[in-house]
Amino acid sequence: MTHRDPLLARRTVIKGAGLGLVAGTLAGASAQSAVAATSETGEIWSSEYWAKKGDIPLWMYRKRLGVPKPGEPSRPVLFFVHGSSVTSRVFDLHVPGHGEYSAMDEFARHGFDCWTMDHENYGKSGRTSGNSDIASGVEDLKAAAEVVARETGRQKFHFLGESSGALRAGAYAMVAPERADRLVLAAFTYKGEGSPTLTKRAEQLAYFRSHNMRKRDRDMIRSIATRDRPGTSDPAAVEVLADVEMQFGDQVPTGTYLDMTANLPVVDPRKVLSPVLLVRGEYDGIATVADLEEFYNLLPNGDRQFIILPGTAHSVALAANRQLFWHVTRAFLTMPTPIAT
Repeated sequence: MTHRDPLLARRTVIKGAGLGLVAGTLAGASAQSAVAATSETGEIWSSEYWAKKGDIPLWMYRKRLGVPKPGEPSRPVLFFVHGSSVTSRVFDLHVPGHGEYSAMDEFARHGFDCWTMDHENYGKSGRTSGNSDIASGVEDLKAAAEVVARETGRQKFHFLGESSGALRAGAYAMVAPERADRLVLAAFTYKGEGSPTLTKRAEQLAYFRSHNMRKRDRDMIRSIATRDRPGTSDPAAVEVLADVEMQFGDQVPTGTYLDMTANLPVVDPRKVLSPVLLVRGEYDGIATVADLEEFYNLLPNGDRQFIILPGTAHSVALAANRQLFWHVTRAFLTMPTPIAT
């Protein structure tokens, strides 16, 4: 368990094969704990925080190299946004004997100040009668952004969202362009047209409309990595994720499923002003290439990329080829500032 408790325009489509490879002081959303872990390149420091959305406590987690020191230069912030069926633990997984799985550790080693959160009704965050839809997730990110800005001194952050987390990140960027720096939208869907995953999911639309929670057991978690293309994720990693996730129960909200089957599109590309990296696994059934191309071609910022990762399905965080995802993300987030515009 990775978490520690006291922790186109058609010219730019890149085929991946060419890549070369509730507790605490809630009123102030204060840090609750700090721990350190030894990495290959130094000491990774981590801390838990709480944000508050109205009366709802939202759990946050941070990792970076070294303890923050007064007066030191701020580091680029990378905020990870989780999807519909898992918590933020998916970005900080430890699978002994199977290589690195913590994206937060990976990017912390490269100098990023990494943050994530559990959305309302997920993980350690507060429980309500809501269904935690995309609009709710945007409000969560607004509350979290205040904590990140206060603790880091940064006013703009990079966001990396996977699946419905990408929808949350994109929707947040529409309403808070002053906070959104570069966006990485992985396993994203625009209109959902032609998606086999969403077509199958829509068979339960009546249930999603009438219930705010749905079943999420171990088999469902396994299916995230096997439904599109078995073999694209290591089963050992999926089992570790299931172990971590089941501590939070076998129910998760229906809101993002309802949005993805009945309310798409929820992100208007013409209102996303940030630079965007759009990442799709070669076998991802959540969106077709044509669906993503339509979104990509409507983005107003010329600083954009659409990358397809080979041998990868829906879950890029759990993929056997996750290092390809890390590589293209790091390259995008560290792009030099253009000289000519």
